[in-house]
Amino acid sequence: MKTEFNIIKGIHPGIILERELKQRKLAKGRFALSLQEYPQTLVSITKTKRKMNIGLALKIEQALNMEEGYFMILQLYYDIEEEKRKQNTEQPDLLKLRPVLFWDTKMEKIDWKKQKKAVIKRVFERGNEIEKKEITRFYGKEIVNEIISSNGG
Repeated sequence: MKTEFNIIKGIHPGIILERELKQRKLAKGRFALSLQEYPQTLVSITKTKRKMNIGLALKIEQALNMEEGYFMILQLYYDIEEEKRKQNTEQPDLLKLRPVLFWDTKMEKIDWKKQKKAVIKRVFERGNEIEKKEITRFYGKEIVNEIISSNGG
């Protein structure tokens, strides 16, 4: 059984903060001011445009009565995932995949290994023959067939 922390590991701390504030029905701007922080800082963090820093993390954790270090641990795991994505050069030939196929995300942000089911499913639902061949070459015929057959199509 996975713990809650293992499930959210690698997610930007701003996303978790956003969820926490919504659950507690706290307005970001007012909450930021109560911490003597600029509302734009909190908004940037919740939109994943900015990293969480130690000082702010401590203020937030104290104000929300959360475990000390929670947001910094999340930030660290997020940074590790980002670095792994940068180092991961194993990917399909992106010149053979139309960006419109992945209209809802940036292709360079896709984790081709972790998201293989979603990638294969999408390419085989919406892709052309060149794209299907490239994805089959990249993942292998066995994996592609297994995923397509398990999705009932």
